[in-house]
Amino acid sequence: MAPTAGILVLVDDRALHPAIDRVVAAAGLKVVRASAPSSHRVWAGAAAILLDGDAALRCVQLGMPRRARVLLVCSEQPGSGEWQAAVAVGAQQLVILPTQERDLLSALTEAADAAGDGVARGPVVAVLAGRGGAGASVFAAALACTATESVLVDGDPWGGGLDLVLGAETEPGLRWPDLALAGGRLSYPALRDALPRRDGVTLLSAGRVLSGSGSSNDIEAGAISAVIDAGTRAGVTVICDLARRPSAATETALAVADLVILVTTVDVRSCAAAASTARWAEEQNPNTGVVARGPAPGGLGPADAGRLIGRPVLAAMRPQPGIEAQLDCGGLRLRPRAPLARAARKVLALVSRRPEPGRASELVA
Repeated sequence: MAPTAGILVLVDDRALHPAIDRVVAAAGLKVVRASAPSSHRVWAGAAAILLDGDAALRCVQLGMPRRARVLLVCSEQPGSGEWQAAVAVGAQQLVILPTQERDLLSALTEAADAAGDGVARGPVVAVLAGRGGAGASVFAAALACTATESVLVDGDPWGGGLDLVLGAETEPGLRWPDLALAGGRLSYPALRDALPRRDGVTLLSAGRVLSGSGSSNDIEAGAISAVIDAGTRAGVTVICDLARRPSAATETALAVADLVILVTTVDVRSCAAAASTARWAEEQNPNTGVVARGPAPGGLGPADAGRLIGRPVLAAMRPQPGIEAQLDCGGLRLRPRAPLARAARKVLALVSRRPEPGRASELVA
C-alpha cells in the first residue's frame, strides 16, 4: 500500500486546529503545518491544501500556481478579498468549521484516493457455504490469513462472529453493531485502525448482542459496499464470508466480487444443496467456483461434486485433523502444508489473475 499522503495546513487560527486534526485523521492522512508553503514543490506535492484567508493572500504574493484540492477553511464567512485570493490559487470550496466537518471529510477522502491512484485495486473474494456446516467461514478465514494483506468481512450477522474463528474475540476494536455507516466513501487507514487485527488480518466481525436499535443486527447494503470499496481502493485483499440467505448486503457483496467461492462437503445431499445455492449466486455473479472439502463417505470425488453442482472445482482439500478443537482453543492457526492453507493458496493464485465476468471455468483449465 502507498505511504500516507500529507495535507498542507496553512491556517493561523488555532481555534480551527482541533477540528482540522480530527477530520484529517479520520481521512487517514497526516497534517503538515506551516504559515506558508516553503517551495512550489511542497505546494504541488500535498494531497490537498487547507488555508485561511490570510494564508491565501500570502500564497498569492508568493506566486503559488493554481492547483486542485485547495480548500478555504474559516469559522465564519470570509471577506470578498480573502475569497478572491483563495480562488486565485485554486480554491473551489469553502468549508466553515466545525459545522461542515462532514463536507471536509468527504473532500479529504477524495484527496486520499487521488493520492493513491497508483495503487492497484485489491481483489474481492466472496465465500458461501453450499449448506450449513460446510466450513465456509473457516475457509474464508484461511484465505484472509494466507493473503499478504487482507480485510476479512463478516457478512453473516447471525453466524456467531468471525472473531471467534480467528481467536480474536478479546482483541480491541469495533464490530458491526458498533459501526454507523450509511454508505459513501471510507478511508481504509481509518477503518483499519478502528478494527481488530489478528496475525495481520484486519477483521470486521459480527457481534453477539443486538445493535442499538434493539431489534436486528442485519447489515446494510450501503455499509458493506463502503467497507469493500475502502479495502479494494487501498490495494488489500477483501474476503467476505456471506450468509446463505438472500439479503441486500449479501447480493451487493456477491455482485462486486472478483470470484465467488462455494464451499461444500463431498456427499450427495451437500452437493444438491450447493447446486441450489450456486444457481442463486450465479444470478449475482457468474464467476462462481467450488471448493470441495472431504470427507467423502460415499466415495464421491471432487470432479463428481463439480458435475453435480454444475460449477468448476477450484480446489479440493482433505479433512484437516484437529480443526474443531483448534477453533475452540485459541482460533485458527495455519501451517503452510495444511490442507486449508494449500487450498487457500490455490484460490488466491486464481483471483490474482482477476477473471473477467463469466470466465471462472477458464481459471481451472
